[in-house]
Amino acid sequence: MRFLANENIPGPIVRALRELGHDVVSAKEQHAGEADRVLLEVAQNERRVTVTCDTDFGELAFRLGLPASFGVVLVRIDWSDPATDNAFIISALTSREDWTGVFGVVERDRIRIRPLPP
Repeated sequence: MRFLANENIPGPIVRALRELGHDVVSAKEQHAGEADRVLLEVAQNERRVTVTCDTDFGELAFRLGLPASFGVVLVRIDWSDPATDNAFIISALTSREDWTGVFGVVERDRIRIRPLPP
């Protein structure tokens, strides 16, 4: 899979996804300080699923109607145990191949999926 990890996604998650063979661009490494709308545009142009802890991406895609057809995954956990939390997120992201075209919300007990606007 091709991911764009927002700046709030921990480095160990980015590294682990890369080690598993995924193509991951880290906003922290390549787009530090960029606005969310710019990151969403980069993800679209590069055909990447955006992974973030920032709820603003939902607003950009649904309320403002910015293109996000390659998918957005919003991580909603409490980050109480970094090692366990990182492993959980890696497992959740790699558990599906169908992130494209959806807004996914990853929570401890479920993954919610909602189609993105065309």
